[in-house]
Amino acid sequence: MPELPEVETVRKSLLDLIIGKTIRDVTAPYSKIIRNMEFPDFRSALLGQTFLDVKRKGKILILVLNRAILLSHLRMEGKYVLRHEEAVGKHEHVIFWFTDGSNLRYADTRKFGVMDLFLTTDLSKVMACEPLCKVGLEPMDPEMSVAYLKNQFGRSQKPIKTTLLDQTVMAGLGNIYVDEVLFLSKIHPNSKTNALSDRQIEDIIKNSQTVLQKAIELGGTTIRSFVSSHEVSGRFQNVLLVHTKEICPQCNGKITKIRVGGRGTYVCENCQKNLT
Repeated sequence: MPELPEVETVRKSLLDLIIGKTIRDVTAPYSKIIRNMEFPDFRSALLGQTFLDVKRKGKILILVLNRAILLSHLRMEGKYVLRHEEAVGKHEHVIFWFTDGSNLRYADTRKFGVMDLFLTTDLSKVMACEPLCKVGLEPMDPEMSVAYLKNQFGRSQKPIKTTLLDQTVMAGLGNIYVDEVLFLSKIHPNSKTNALSDRQIEDIIKNSQTVLQKAIELGGTTIRSFVSSHEVSGRFQNVLLVHTKEICPQCNGKITKIRVGGRGTYVCENCQKNLT
């Protein structure tokens, strides 16, 4: 699944690929990707519009046009590719055809991704609407603090891994990066959220920042199917400490794979203490 570093990599790629391109037509072999309006209205609204910028909040791409804002959530396996004359593939579901002869295709094997189009250029209004209004602060946000995260945690007795995967609590961490953050923080993923001390919450924030920034530098993590819009694989998987590993780099003990909230989870039972 594309997580914050992968989505940031896609955002940077799209800046290179589509800024200044004007939409000549839009086709959608699978129009259910578009969530908040019918496809004919979606297509009509985008004709003649030009891409001006690509932003991001959490895992959601924000594509800014001259008369609208398009939100795109890649979900499990969504990606964008720039094409020219190639035939449309079976997993390419929304295609933006440009006046210069190129086209941008949204491909998604599982069809889990979604798009929402807002007919405004006022980003603050879009931020106040779903889905963006429900996205929590990112670890790198200047407003991120122990107090903020404690407030988001509340009295939850859910496993801390499950809590950190909730994008309304803190945005950007997915399965891979939560495993890495909890390992660096020496916290067992099954620990109850409300059992964490202020110091441990501070460690989670600090290590989330460290892991995400490093992953962004390396273009994200390539596990399963992620490639950027330039079709380049990320390299963070080369420096993973615990996720998919067998031996702990700290104690040389065995890393075990368990399930937390239905998600495959890697943990060193020796280094990561359960706080329950």
